[in-house]
Amino acid sequence: MKLFISILVIVSLIVLPEYSQATGQSSARSVAMGGAFTALATGLDAYRYNPANLGLDSYRQNSLEIIGLGANINNNSFSLSDYNNYTGALLTSEDKEDILGKIPADGLVLSADMEASAMGLSMGPMVFSVSGVGIADVALSKDIIDLVLNGNSFNDTISLTGSYSDAIGYVAAGISYGVPVYTVGSKQLAVGATFNYIRGLATEQIIELDGFLATFETGYEGTGRMVARTATGGNGYSLDIGASLRLNDDYTVGVRVKNFLSSISWSNNTEEHGYYFSFDTMTIDNMNGDYIVSDDYSIDIPDFSTNLPSVMNVGLANTSGNLLWTVDWEQGFRRAAGATKKPRLSAGLEWTGLVSILALRSGVSIGGNRPNALSFGTGMQFSKIFLDMAVVTGGTFSPYSSKGVNFAISTGLNF
Repeated sequence: MKLFISILVIVSLIVLPEYSQATGQSSARSVAMGGAFTALATGLDAYRYNPANLGLDSYRQNSLEIIGLGANINNNSFSLSDYNNYTGALLTSEDKEDILGKIPADGLVLSADMEASAMGLSMGPMVFSVSGVGIADVALSKDIIDLVLNGNSFNDTISLTGSYSDAIGYVAAGISYGVPVYTVGSKQLAVGATFNYIRGLATEQIIELDGFLATFETGYEGTGRMVARTATGGNGYSLDIGASLRLNDDYTVGVRVKNFLSSISWSNNTEEHGYYFSFDTMTIDNMNGDYIVSDDYSIDIPDFSTNLPSVMNVGLANTSGNLLWTVDWEQGFRRAAGATKKPRLSAGLEWTGLVSILALRSGVSIGGNRPNALSFGTGMQFSKIFLDMAVVTGGTFSPYSSKGVNFAISTGLNF
């Protein structure tokens, strides 16, 4: 029994985070267009996607965002249809094979990305914004899922390798500024930067995680260890940089490096939590005794620092006419909450040919550590008031293909 308790404790520690993408999730216009916004973002959205756009004459806006809210909670394996099929059902061996077949070799990845914009003001080449961000990424080794479904079999080894957890919540107060550096006719080159003061709310990082369980003729053998750092308060900063080139009146290209520099110093309730277990050649005769060695601890630790993952976006956009389109390439440089080294490609459309006050939008995004997705949305402009809304499904138009919940809404004034 202690064997299964040990495994369950490690699994529960892996999925501990309660905090939940990074800046941009609260822009309903961007979410509806697949997140491909590096070369198209104007005004307040330039703060989120590329501050250099504020240096382009045609991209500047005077606007006030009153509410911006977005949430993206998903996994990389199971759709709503799968959930409906298997929840509460008596699973057959074929069902279990189907479930395991849907999980990639690198494991089940769960992510929660949320952003709430408290207030944003865009005035010409400058933007001021305050927002709350929560990000969490959790991965479970495929071996763990196999153990839960099928139990352990003879001559089988179950590994924790590939499992991880990373979560952070913070409030960011930022300023963006863009400036043109070269203008010839309709061609214009601009650069820009965004500086954020960050108030860290909470973080959890598993900094050590390894272990295995093996079944042999002589009995069970196994060992496991997990070490995590947590904190509930800190201060820091982040710096985004970007460049934009308007090729002519129709096309713009842009590049942005988010979190080019960043650091958060955690100083409140800094703790280390650990758990380990080990056993050697355990059998049915000795598993009820004190044969398993296990322990857990929580200790205070000195202040520590973390940084936000750097992510580069490169985009191209058509910016004129009733039908706008845009494409983006996103590349992270390390695995962390809200980032991955796997590239992601996004594309979006916006049509305003029906009536001038109504915009219809759609997008697609593939790759990275998130599921492939189709997105849809609309934008309405009533005098000076704007309202944008967006939803995201899975690989088809059906909401049952969605591997999570993703929506965004934003409203404010253009003046």
